[in-house]
Amino acid sequence: MAVHFAGISGSLRKGSYNTKLLHTVSTLLPEDTTMEILSIDLPLYNADLDVPAAAERPASVVTFRNALAKADGLVIVSPEYNYSIPGGLKNAIDWASRGADAPLLNMPVSVMGATTGMWGTVRMQLAFHAVFQFLNMKPVYKPEVLIAQAPSKFNDNGEFTDESAKVLIRKQLENLKKLIINKE
Repeated sequence: MAVHFAGISGSLRKGSYNTKLLHTVSTLLPEDTTMEILSIDLPLYNADLDVPAAAERPASVVTFRNALAKADGLVIVSPEYNYSIPGGLKNAIDWASRGADAPLLNMPVSVMGATTGMWGTVRMQLAFHAVFQFLNMKPVYKPEVLIAQAPSKFNDNGEFTDESAKVLIRKQLENLKKLIINKE
């Protein structure tokens, strides 16, 4: 069965390790799986700009929500800011979680991340638990993909070189696909 993932990087920074990692993830997909990488460069969530208060949502938000609605599952690759979810990523989640047509409701999801520190985004991933629970999302928790000391895991061309982590990434993506297939 063909499966389609949406992928988002929790970093807006040029040269982001997580954006580079997301591009690596797109090369490690299970058979018969595709992934579209989405931008989270969205306006700050404001209920006055959302329906029903506004006649329509901002164009970038409509594009983002429509792409998520077409996906069978979501892959989040994100840094950890202040032991939690980066603001830009949380903002994107907020835009995609409102209304009866919220594309994130009940969606299967996997989370991984890279950091320059020693903990590999574990706290950011834990912070997502409450968000996933509220939206009734279906997270894949195993295997955990926690990339610590990110600068040492990429070569001068920006390519991810940690082969043992690639094994974990492949397994997590396979588990996400299995969750999607078994859900239907």
